[in-house]
Amino acid sequence: MISINKLKHEFHKNGGVMKTCELNSLGLSSRQIKRLLDDQIISRIKHGYYILSNTTPREEVIISRLFPNAIIYLESALLHYNYTDRIPNAWQIAVKKHSNPNKYDISYLPVKPYYIKEKYLNIGINTVDIDKATVKIYDCEKTICDVLRYENKLENEVFTNAIKRYINDKNKNIRRLMEYAKKLKVTKKVQTYIGVWV
Repeated sequence: MISINKLKHEFHKNGGVMKTCELNSLGLSSRQIKRLLDDQIISRIKHGYYILSNTTPREEVIISRLFPNAIIYLESALLHYNYTDRIPNAWQIAVKKHSNPNKYDISYLPVKPYYIKEKYLNIGINTVDIDKATVKIYDCEKTICDVLRYENKLENEVFTNAIKRYINDKNKNIRRLMEYAKKLKVTKKVQTYIGVWV
C-alpha cells in the first residue's frame, strides 16, 4: 500500500480533497480506502470525496472540488473581495438552472445554490488559484450587478457596504460594470447607486 507521506503529498497536490478515482489511480483498492477510513487516516466528506483526517482544507477549495462547475456567488463573492464584513450562513454558489438540488445537499459544509439561467450564468466568471485548486468566482463587476439585482433580498447594511466599497475600489472597471449591467438589466440601478460617484 502507498506510504502515508506519499498519500499526504497527493492530497496536498489536490488542495486537500481527493476523489475515489484519484485514490484508485494511486493503486488504492476499495478495500484499502475502507481501511484508511477505519484507521481514521482519511475522512469522507461526501460520497466519493475524501480529506486527510485532522486537516481542514479551505472551504473554497472544497466547493471547487465537489462542484467544479459552481461559481462563488453574491455574499460569498462579496466576502472574497472584502466588500462585506458579514460571513454568510452558507456558501452561496451559482449553478445551472436545472441542476439536481440533491447534489448540493451535503452535511460537511453549508451550501446555498442559486439556480441561474445559462445566459446569465457565464457572465463575468473569474478564476483564482487557492492551495493548488482553481476556484471559480464572479468578478467584482458581476458581483455588484448581482447585488443590485438582489437588493430586496439582502440586508441593507450588506447592500450599502458592497456599493460603497466597490466605489472606493481602485481596481473597479466601470466600463465592464456598464456592459454587465446592460446584459443583466440593472443599468438604471447602476446609474442610481454608482453613477453619481464615478
